[in-house]
Amino acid sequence: MVVASDASFLDLRSVRKSFGGFVALDDIHLSIPKGEFVCFLGPSGCGKTTLLRIIAGLEVQTSGQVFQAGRDVSRLPPAQRDYGIVFQSYALFPNLSVADNVAYGLVNRKVAKADIAKRVNELVALVGLPGSEQKFPSQLSGGQQQRIALARALATSPGLLLLDEPLSALDALERVRLRQEIRLLQQRLGVTTIMVTHDQEEALSVADRIVVMNHGVIEQVGSPLDIYREPATPFVADFVGKMNVFATQVVGGQLELGQFTLPVTQGTRPPDGPVKAYLRPEDILARPIAPEDAYQFDARIDKIEFLGSFCHVHVSGAALGKPVVVYLSLNYLSEHSFEVGSIVHLKLMPERVKVF
Repeated sequence: MVVASDASFLDLRSVRKSFGGFVALDDIHLSIPKGEFVCFLGPSGCGKTTLLRIIAGLEVQTSGQVFQAGRDVSRLPPAQRDYGIVFQSYALFPNLSVADNVAYGLVNRKVAKADIAKRVNELVALVGLPGSEQKFPSQLSGGQQQRIALARALATSPGLLLLDEPLSALDALERVRLRQEIRLLQQRLGVTTIMVTHDQEEALSVADRIVVMNHGVIEQVGSPLDIYREPATPFVADFVGKMNVFATQVVGGQLELGQFTLPVTQGTRPPDGPVKAYLRPEDILARPIAPEDAYQFDARIDKIEFLGSFCHVHVSGAALGKPVVVYLSLNYLSEHSFEVGSIVHLKLMPERVKVF
């Protein structure tokens, strides 16, 4: 018999989901402590939304078990599970006022009218829209509608909050603003939260832990810093953030990278032979470097991509054997009058190279 972990609020045990011959989820194991904010991150079709729907009871797993607060909810219908959910499309009732939308779950539970009115006013104020109770969804912006959808999901004080790509329909500025508001609200309420997203920046900025998924399996689970700095697989290294990738080899326990021979510093050293080496743009430095420092080289600027306060600078030179991208601040470029064709002095950080 499988039992839930005492330390976790939500436990997924050997969850598998097949649609005919297609395996959408394959042997998923995951434990989420109470009060944690977790992001399911991955490309379209990786299984993250299917997993969220199984947790909600909107899909039934082919095999495996789901425990919530120590209770086996694997086969329970959605109405008998303890969660609130917010969808990408808001899913507000257009013919109901804001107050009636927020009160919907409370009315179904036959809560007293006075208590409903008080709870609605609290929640509408909590999501930053006091005074909008009598408006209709069509009178609200997309961001305001999503705030009301969030208030509705929280109305019954659920133990679990599920967010299915809640920000993807919003414009960029509203998306950044609302994701921070959701995070602050989650921390204030202490509600265990799972958010599905394909946006790396979104996951890195709000999550306590990130579950990176690909082709129906979990590639890595860790803090945002762990996922970014210590990718466990080539997929995670490629998918999260930007990487320079080198097809090279390990010889005698040393990594050959262009003209450099680097120590392999990560925990498990790969055997001699072909490997892929990954190095983030910010781990190639362009700043005052002591003459005695190793791993220095000159490169030519081929292209500058302006991204606001910093730039993707594409450089090439014989040292690395291939063009690479480095991050340079706009101020640094201006201060040194760097432009396309300029020669820039760079330095590798060998301890940041990841080898698979």
